[in-house]
Amino acid sequence: MKITKLILTLLFGAFMVFGGVNHFLKPAMYLPFIPDFLPGEAINYVSGIAEIIVGIGVFIPKFRSLSTLGILIMMVAFLPLHVIDVFKEHPAVGSHQVALIRLPLQFVLIFWAWFIHKK
Repeated sequence: MKITKLILTLLFGAFMVFGGVNHFLKPAMYLPFIPDFLPGEAINYVSGIAEIIVGIGVFIPKFRSLSTLGILIMMVAFLPLHVIDVFKEHPAVGSHQVALIRLPLQFVLIFWAWFIHKK
């Protein structure tokens, strides 16, 4: 079980780094998720930096616990954006069907983050 958890942890770390880098490569993909009253580009880039930092932290044993906690907090913090997206006329993820699939996926990511963080 220990090796499985380590693999899942490192996989999530890579997933976070990739996602963070993607905020810079394809910002237009993330901007529709950000509420209009917030500075979209700034939030996008700050989120990308945060994802890269916690993702890299997963690979450093000294920071792994803190980084996995950060991932868990980020996944919970992003949850309302995915809930809102389900009810938008034009969901950020494309269609209502995709938004309805994406919402439960966020719960899977939250559970995954919790699993890799717990002792």
